[in-house]
Amino acid sequence: MPSYPKLRELLDPATTVLLTVECQQGVVGPHSALPELAREARSSGALANIARLVAAAHTSGVQVVHAIAERRPDGRGASRNARLFRAAERLPVHQLSGSTAVRVAAPIEVADQDFVVRRLHGLSPIQGTDVDALLRNLGCRTLVVTGVSANVAIPNTVFDAVNRGYTAVVPSDAIAGVPSEYTPAMIRHTLALVATVATTDEVLGCFERPRRVPVTPG
Repeated sequence: MPSYPKLRELLDPATTVLLTVECQQGVVGPHSALPELAREARSSGALANIARLVAAAHTSGVQVVHAIAERRPDGRGASRNARLFRAAERLPVHQLSGSTAVRVAAPIEVADQDFVVRRLHGLSPIQGTDVDALLRNLGCRTLVVTGVSANVAIPNTVFDAVNRGYTAVVPSDAIAGVPSEYTPAMIRHTLALVATVATTDEVLGCFERPRRVPVTPG
């Protein structure tokens, strides 16, 4: 784990963005297309920790971006070049644009100032979406990555962020994958090599720093 002063330096609210990955009702909600992953996200506390981080970001001035994966009802433009995509087509719940399945799942709250970025293809919320341009326009230097799954989308997101010059911070208890023992192994042997790994409480401690009050000359 990083030293607290180092983490505070990385998590300057002016240059930090919190990203939630696929925290949508059709993935981590009670009627998920992937019930095993949804159960793990909830029982591990990851979803609750993401909600805590989002709430703290809203009060501390850290920008929040929610990345949603969806598909058109006719499937046009969707990726089909991997087993994962073909399997998703056979699931009982589809992440259809405009449906309940692609709404951000409780207990995460979406504020007016948040961005919700949707993609119709691929594995990453950064590659081929508006996220990278938004991050640059927001002056982002540090990207806090949360969500699901530790199997595919989270490592993909971290790699894409690092390749684009951002510093990635991963709260280890705010991501989830299946089986449960896979997530800590992925963090230890892969993500820790390219990202700064912390806990939700450590990140919250940095978000909750006192705000600077501008001094008006008398």
